[in-house]
Amino acid sequence: MSEKFIAYYRVSTARQGRSGLGLDAQKHAVAEFLDGRRAQLVAEHVEVESGRRADRPELHAALAASRMHGATLLIAKLDRLSRNAAFLLSLRDAGVEFVAADMPGANRLTVGILSMVAETEADAISARTRAALAAAKRRGVKLGRTWARNFNDRGRAKGRAAARLVAQEAAEQRAADRSAHVRKLRAAGVRTPTELARGLNSLGVPAPRGGEWSCLQVQRLLKRLDASQAAPEAEHG
Repeated sequence: MSEKFIAYYRVSTARQGRSGLGLDAQKHAVAEFLDGRRAQLVAEHVEVESGRRADRPELHAALAASRMHGATLLIAKLDRLSRNAAFLLSLRDAGVEFVAADMPGANRLTVGILSMVAETEADAISARTRAALAAAKRRGVKLGRTWARNFNDRGRAKGRAAARLVAQEAAEQRAADRSAHVRKLRAAGVRTPTELARGLNSLGVPAPRGGEWSCLQVQRLLKRLDASQAAPEAEHG
């Protein structure tokens, strides 16, 4: 099975013809990266933006397409995304793998950095927990099996709640990624779930678990989109 990629190019008209960072050069770098691989270039997105701006609609569209197709975001040069490390790290929250043609190991390096940060924080939490337990013991608090069992029960409950929240947020993000296609079909006069399913399939939009859309899946998608739209209105109502 071939690996899927979504290409993202960013150009600035002021720099288009300088430093070999123009659109043609980026496309050439992407083509060379894909050459010889079992790869499918699903879509390409071109952004004409300043590198200092974070509100990039084409990048957001590329991320949405990557999530929908289970594809990797492919950029020609690492600095095409941003020179801002915080912005690069924000890709973690987008739920998308990315790779730079000029530095294929950069994605693994980023994950490594995040892992070190997480490990440092985990060590700090562990140290604070040990200090708190030692202080409680000095005060005469008995830390027997009942306390440990209750602590573990609370921890497991929090873990389950966090997992449900992550799953819910992921489902809402998948629905948001597909909302533009639904609006496009509705604007063209497509209304019923059956018709919308045919339309989404004709556009090549993958269903939540891959494959083609069914009427039931579209109904669930519409219900989630309606709920997400109603939430802001309720807050302002």
